[in-house]
Amino acid sequence: MINKIFERGDEQMLPTTNELGYYEIRLESIGGLGANVAGKILAEAGVVGSGLNALNFASYGSEKKGSPVKSYIRFAPKEKQIRINSPVVQPHLVAIFHENMVNTNPVTQGLGKDGIVILNTSKSVDEARDFLKLASGTVATVDAIRIALEVKTRINMVMLGAIVRMLGFISLDSVKEIVKQTFEKKYPQTIASNMAGLEAGYNQVEFKFFEYDGKYQYVEYQEERRPMGYKNAPIGGTIVEYANTITKNNITSRIGKIPVFIKEKCINCGLCETTCPDYVFVWDRIVENGKPKMINIGLDYQYCKGCLRCVDICPTGALIEGIEREYDMEKISAKHDFDIYEKWYKDGEKR
Repeated sequence: MINKIFERGDEQMLPTTNELGYYEIRLESIGGLGANVAGKILAEAGVVGSGLNALNFASYGSEKKGSPVKSYIRFAPKEKQIRINSPVVQPHLVAIFHENMVNTNPVTQGLGKDGIVILNTSKSVDEARDFLKLASGTVATVDAIRIALEVKTRINMVMLGAIVRMLGFISLDSVKEIVKQTFEKKYPQTIASNMAGLEAGYNQVEFKFFEYDGKYQYVEYQEERRPMGYKNAPIGGTIVEYANTITKNNITSRIGKIPVFIKEKCINCGLCETTCPDYVFVWDRIVENGKPKMINIGLDYQYCKGCLRCVDICPTGALIEGIEREYDMEKISAKHDFDIYEKWYKDGEKR
């Protein structure tokens, strides 16, 4: 059940709107995947190519790779002005740029019973529906990471092609033209691969409509309430509690690639440990020739964001670049033992 195109000259009529007369989209992503740029291109293509009014903006916390990003797009008929500039809480379409976000963020909240969700995944449509726990609506899947690696483009180009296909009221040609105008001066070498990514996303997206069957329930939008704000924050922004990263989880920061550890090639030089920004490497203490020695056990991928600095610095090839989905992450992951670290620390203090 995909929205049909209704033509009126050069202007496209929206397939459905909310009570304010808008068609609304929310892009769920992390920093570095290009959702903000994709939202801008999509909105501009709607105005230039489809004769619609459009509004786009993004929201994010710290402006860095791996942090959550939301991009919002609103469309309205040409004769109707868009007079609100607030986050999209009841989208008609949600596009999820990183499938691991499903485990850590309520990415489908507010999506209506006939809504569309596009997921970047290698899963089948039926598997994706269960993974998303979607009550009803259209589920679309596209393996954007694989396609981006194959055609040497960015994930956002592949997702943009899939979004255009599922919307139905924006032409792929108009998006291509906007992409050319956006990148041809500064990054002309990317035009061909970007076009290939758009076309692949458009042609390879798979979708299926699910009627409500009671298997899952609708997820209502809930405004995020933070425990501390301007009314109750300590004076001067004082940090009153020390922090730790034991519960930190960086899996949503990875964009398809991981460092893979080949233990047989490791000489325990520690260069990977010194270059890693997130204390990913797990070490053990042994006694060799009567002297204590630290040996590298592997990586605790809970803390790995996939920056691959360790791959670049490893002198022996014990760390190589790998495609995450080709590995069983539970099997290849070592685990930090924080209790033994505390014991080592205390033993060191006694000396």
